[in-house]
Amino acid sequence: MTGAGGTTTAARFLGAAGDIPVDTPRVPAREAARDELADPRYHEHDPNLLERGVDRFWQWIGDLFAGAADAAPGGTAGLVVLALAVIGLGAALWWRLGTPQRPARTERPVRGGTALSAAEHRAAAAAHAAARRWTEACQDRMRALVRALEDRAVLEPRPGRTADEAAAEAGRLLPAYADRLRSSARLFDDVTYGGRTADESAYRALCALDEDLESAQPLLAATAGSEER
Repeated sequence: MTGAGGTTTAARFLGAAGDIPVDTPRVPAREAARDELADPRYHEHDPNLLERGVDRFWQWIGDLFAGAADAAPGGTAGLVVLALAVIGLGAALWWRLGTPQRPARTERPVRGGTALSAAEHRAAAAAHAAARRWTEACQDRMRALVRALEDRAVLEPRPGRTADEAAAEAGRLLPAYADRLRSSARLFDDVTYGGRTADESAYRALCALDEDLESAQPLLAATAGSEER
């Protein structure tokens, strides 16, 4: 049995329940939820842009391999066999053809476009040697050697002459120095075009050859020709 007090309590309860906005329109409710979720405290632990990019990349890789596995006969096992076959084919080609070779080296003139005297080349070589730049020192000393042979008319002055050509021509007129001339030309080519570096002993050897050639007497052209025959 419900008395007056019970009726009042029930009415109060129903009145409180009637205050709940059960009839809120859909659009305002969606906007309210969006505004609430936009609060930064809900996104403190979200991945940053880089992390999201990395995740998408690995997801793309996974999808790619999954698609390849589906397309390959035998599924994943077939894909592994196919990859091993490709690797084996590449190894066989490498073994058969060898390491790719560099293009043939084009020889260039031993002396560049700047016309320096033998003394000037020697001075430049000495300056490089003092700074322990042995590669540059060897280059300038070889140029001094060739220029000195031209000044003495052992070699005909020719700007386009290579180190090998100079050594071969001078070696025919100075046969006692032919081997040392060839070695010096080879050194010049190696350090200038082959990417190698010279050392002090190579520079000293070039200096000694240059000095020895200063007093060397060339053979007459006719005599040199008869010795070749």
